Amino acid sequence: MIEDIRNLVEQYALWLKEKTTLKQVGPNWVQITTPHLDRHNDCLQIYTKKQNGGYIITDDGYIIDDLLNSGCKLDSVKREELLKMTLAGFGVEKDGNSLKVHATRENFAFKKHNLLQAMLAVNDLFFLASPMVASLFYEDVVGWLDLVGIRYTPNVKFSGKSGYDHMFDFVIPKSQTYPERILQTINRPNRDTAESLAFKWIDTREVRSPESKAYAILNDQSQPVPEGVVEALKNYDTTPVLWSLRDRAREELAA
Repeated sequence: MIEDIRNLVEQYALWLKEKTTLKQVGPNWVQITTPHLDRHNDCLQIYTKKQNGGYIITDDGYIIDDLLNSGCKLDSVKREELLKMTLAGFGVEKDGNSLKVHATRENFAFKKHNLLQAMLAVNDLFFLASPMVASLFYEDVVGWLDLVGIRYTPNVKFSGKSGYDHMFDFVIPKSQTYPERILQTINRPNRDTAESLAFKWIDTREVRSPESKAYAILNDQSQPVPEGVVEALKNYDTTPVLWSLRDRAREELAA
């Protein structure tokens, strides 16, 4: 059994070697094309050159630039902390938008492997992991509410008429000019998420003040919100707020 597994490991190492290609790029750099695939199903490429008796290996900014170009911003404190923590786990540093490691001849393979794993991890963390993306959108909303001076209570639970408890992201208390406002963020607006919020609000509003209002903050950073979602929310007496047009709702939320 051990011998069989050893043969399989050796076959994998041979496949990895055969599928890795090198290309001279300029006088100093060598491009390494690996068989590891990114989210576009393109082979990951990294670059290396000699430096100070060792080697520097970098992605030349590919991963972070690709995320930024896809609308995934990394400029909030929360996202910067997640990025730093992820890179630290692989011993990779960030230089501008580039991910890089310093290697010696003896640990070159190990450092190269760590850089590739960090590239895949950062890509997955910020683009593919929907719970994390949802959490990051929530942080964006928190940052905006704080920035424009909208007071709120986060993560408030109400018991509905049915007896079920419902959690809402934010509640803005009643003021002299506006009633209580209940806010829910929706990271991926679609029919299911709209119907889920509609049920929560219908079940809850009968046990709240008759003047209370519900708002859905809809993430349209990466793709437009379907018109049917907007209309459905309006039909259930919930005010849709597109993230790109959030400033239009600023006055009534801050009042």
